[in-house]
Amino acid sequence: MTKRDFKKELKHLYAPSKREYSVVEVPPMNFLMVDGKGDPNNSQLFQNGLEVLYGVAYKIKFMLKSQGLDFVVPPSEGLWWMENMAEFSLANKDRWLWTLMLMQPEAVTGEIVTAAREDLSGKKDLTELSSLRFERYEEGLAVQILYLGAYADEGPVIAKMHEFIHSQGYEFNGKHHEIYLSDPRRTPPEKLKTVIRQPVRVKK
Repeated sequence: MTKRDFKKELKHLYAPSKREYSVVEVPPMNFLMVDGKGDPNNSQLFQNGLEVLYGVAYKIKFMLKSQGLDFVVPPSEGLWWMENMAEFSLANKDRWLWTLMLMQPEAVTGEIVTAAREDLSGKKDLTELSSLRFERYEEGLAVQILYLGAYADEGPVIAKMHEFIHSQGYEFNGKHHEIYLSDPRRTPPEKLKTVIRQPVRVKK
């Protein structure tokens, strides 16, 4: 049985250049999602959300493997925003809104997600399990770059990305998006790899 690795199949989305910003067209994809609010560094809700996502994702993986489809569980992703984006900064982390996500293969259906969640609920007391949802997310045109370093030091790279977006005649068209390619529990902060992405559209 061949094991699919979507990071390799969708290399243009999961392995962009770290030297220059690139413009990509992101196709619609299915995701497991959990919503929350607050500073991810000290939020139990954030940690619970990650645990729920991976718990369900691995259950789905084993369910599909028994049906002949094996795949590497994709990396976690996050959408970040505030009700007033003019106030979006590191100083206001406690008011950040976020959606944690894990991309799922096309073979995954709502019925499979429900079965995985129900099976997991009978074996583990996972807070936030009931709030997990399965949705198709359509991002479209976006600018992205591969960032190497600590999450807290992303600011200058994001600022330069915004400058690039405006200089190329684009404007924002969606939420700040990050894809976490490294495990922060096992990787030094200075070596963390993160795809930083911003959906855009041609400026009107």
